[in-house]
Amino acid sequence: MLYLSTRGHPDRKHFCDILLEGLAPDGGLYLPEHYPQVDGAMLTRLRTAYHEQGYAELAFQLLSLYIDDIPVADLKALCAKTYTAEVFGTGEIVPLRHLEDSLWLEALSNGPTLAFKDMAMQLLGNLFEYELARRGEQLNILGATSGDTGSAAEYAMRGKAGVRVFMTSPHGRMSAFQQAQMFSLQDENIHNIAIEGVFDDCQDIVKAVSNDHAFKHKYKIGTVNSINWARLLAQVVYYFAGYIQATEENHEKVSFTVPSGNFGNVCAGHVARSMGLPIDKLVVATNENDVLDEFFRTGVYRVRGSADTHETSSPSMDISKASNFERFVFDLLGRDGARVQALFGDALAREGRFDLSADPAFADAAARYGFVSGKSTHADRLATIRDTFQRFGMTIDTHTADGVKVARAHTTPGVPMLVLETALPIKFAETIEEALGHAPDRPAKFAGIEDLPKRVQVMPADADVVKAYIARHCD
Repeated sequence: MLYLSTRGHPDRKHFCDILLEGLAPDGGLYLPEHYPQVDGAMLTRLRTAYHEQGYAELAFQLLSLYIDDIPVADLKALCAKTYTAEVFGTGEIVPLRHLEDSLWLEALSNGPTLAFKDMAMQLLGNLFEYELARRGEQLNILGATSGDTGSAAEYAMRGKAGVRVFMTSPHGRMSAFQQAQMFSLQDENIHNIAIEGVFDDCQDIVKAVSNDHAFKHKYKIGTVNSINWARLLAQVVYYFAGYIQATEENHEKVSFTVPSGNFGNVCAGHVARSMGLPIDKLVVATNENDVLDEFFRTGVYRVRGSADTHETSSPSMDISKASNFERFVFDLLGRDGARVQALFGDALAREGRFDLSADPAFADAAARYGFVSGKSTHADRLATIRDTFQRFGMTIDTHTADGVKVARAHTTPGVPMLVLETALPIKFAETIEEALGHAPDRPAKFAGIEDLPKRVQVMPADADVVKAYIARHCD
């Protein structure tokens, strides 16, 4: 299996090369040359693997379709090491919880940092450590987080041989719990950088550094954001696991609703559907920062500036430039790299928008690829959190509430709708208290975390300042 850039660069690379590289040389994102197809017989094998051998075996079998430069026994061991009941709190790893009628939650937040990002990041940490040891190299990871990627990456990489993490986050825009999870870490290989701006400023810095090829090569810069294909690939697995749990026969269809800001989580669903997983709809749920909802309704992709990016009570989705959206548009436009370059490399930089409403391919977003969308507001999430607690005795976080609210508008009788849970409620305690009048449960290991000493550097939204900081700690 070889990988190509969404912007048409002629090089083709193997999995372990793009694992450590991040962005392609032309600024594009990597995708496989083709999506392996899962027919009925293979889906039955995957169903048996999950039920009889567990999530780690399901992950191994799916990852094997995309990774041919890690020995089979080693890949199997990496999956077994990653997906354990000890790490994720349950042998099912991603159990389903029934809400009502055909509406379910897929629990993805049982990992070390209580957010769905652990599902991929724990594997990514083990893959990095394995491949760096095999090559005798080191890697300096530069990331951007709106709340959960950062802590998931840092907890996955802390103490890992050959790895340093430089994680940028928007100064003052994460919840107190999210900040404490990251900034309280005292490990020498973990560096937290609070950027004076919004998440998109952090993401722009990561891309600017990644596109400085001399700096990237000298300091061995890699990424853990979902621009890294390995992370997105790991997320494909839980779509299969959710489908298998929700169905008994391979002809049955399932829909997924995904709270989405950067489009990585739902892009994994797009990959699973493209492989042949019987997914009916992929529902993109946004908050007040509704760039993605606007596109799927109108065909116009219009990024917002920092001043127009709303600070909301589902802060991990306070994003106005959805990096992974480029991967979907690449497929939507028939994998035309030159056209994707014109849209994402040129039009967005020049005009901050592009319009596909008149393109016949735009209709394919829904008709061929199953995408629909919806928006949720602060009032919506308060009402949904309150309703879910009162009717089902279940407390959900703010992002999951956005998903539940939007999912209800897109259910189809007889088709299970699985809402991907985003995080545990404790990460957004202030809003939960506003909705319910009491604080959510807090796992014992996180008692008093907000009061721990903090280790963080505040910097302007300037890639050169961040590069200088990296250089000082690597030279």
